[in-house]
Amino acid sequence: MRHRLALSPALVALILGIALLVWLAFGDMQGFSDTAPPADDQAGKDLPRVEITLSRAEIHVPHLTLQGQLEPRRDITLRPSLSGTVIRLPQPQGTRVEPGDVLVELEQEDLEAQLARAEAELKLREAELEAGQRLRNRELIAGNELLRLQSTLATARAELASLREQQANLRIIAPFAGTLDRLDVDKGDYLQAGEDIGRLIEIDQLTAEAWAPQRRALVLQEGLPVTATLLDGSKLHGELSYIASGADAATRSYALEADIANPERRRIAGASATLEIALPERQAHRLSPARLVLDDQGRLGIKHLTADNTVEFTPVELLTADATQAWVTGLPDEVRLITLGGGFVDDGDVVIPIPADTEEERS
Repeated sequence: MRHRLALSPALVALILGIALLVWLAFGDMQGFSDTAPPADDQAGKDLPRVEITLSRAEIHVPHLTLQGQLEPRRDITLRPSLSGTVIRLPQPQGTRVEPGDVLVELEQEDLEAQLARAEAELKLREAELEAGQRLRNRELIAGNELLRLQSTLATARAELASLREQQANLRIIAPFAGTLDRLDVDKGDYLQAGEDIGRLIEIDQLTAEAWAPQRRALVLQEGLPVTATLLDGSKLHGELSYIASGADAATRSYALEADIANPERRRIAGASATLEIALPERQAHRLSPARLVLDDQGRLGIKHLTADNTVEFTPVELLTADATQAWVTGLPDEVRLITLGGGFVDDGDVVIPIPADTEEERS
């Protein structure tokens, strides 16, 4: 009969203690590795996050807004060429007249008598020349005498023509269709030659005058549409007709004019107006003015992300802007704009982009 080896309790405790010490010294050998944990486990957890939105370029028609003034297309001061007494005023002040209408007619006391005498003198000289030519054909007078008769006839004709022109100048004629805006004479008044007696203006077409800053003058060209907004909010339309080739020496701005139609003949000549010039259309991005920032060099631009999520500052050209939106050029046709968090990142930083419509918690 075999005898079993009996282990005492003390021996068992000793064996267990040795095993525990070995485990504590070497640990779980399968939990160790000669390589570092995968980079993806911790990558990106310390990078800043920014909110982005995708912006695509659109066709935009920028507008240049200027303060200007409306003037009559044509405006003349009425002055008589000759002195005389007013005998007729066929057109009342304020009426519309057509080209060729008589506005004022004067009278000179002895002009009619001078005309009658000149006409009679002309007939006499014509008869003398006719008789002289017959005599010359018969060689009864010298050639010099015939030349003298021809000269006196020419003088008579010139005198009569001068008197008839003088008679015509006693009438002031409307040179174009317009409004007799002012007429400061009455029948019986004696007028001096060159005296200012009235004003004729054309208001069917107006000329809008303004000054363009030199940085915008290069894009202006004749024929661009122009809208004139009056103080009451009403609008008139026309097109750009003139841009100065040289800038004003004091202001460095360029004078411009636009032809504005006034079909209702509103009394707005001399009034101020806001001019909006529609510039040539361009591809541009529409964004909030809050997205615009200045870099260290004072350049206006925006922050956006490159394909590898790096922050990039790109200078832009501001076309138009108001309180709600701005239109800019200088960006790619498609760009990821930073809409939130841009103030905490700089050009060249790598970030984690979060779409603007995500519900993920934003840092």
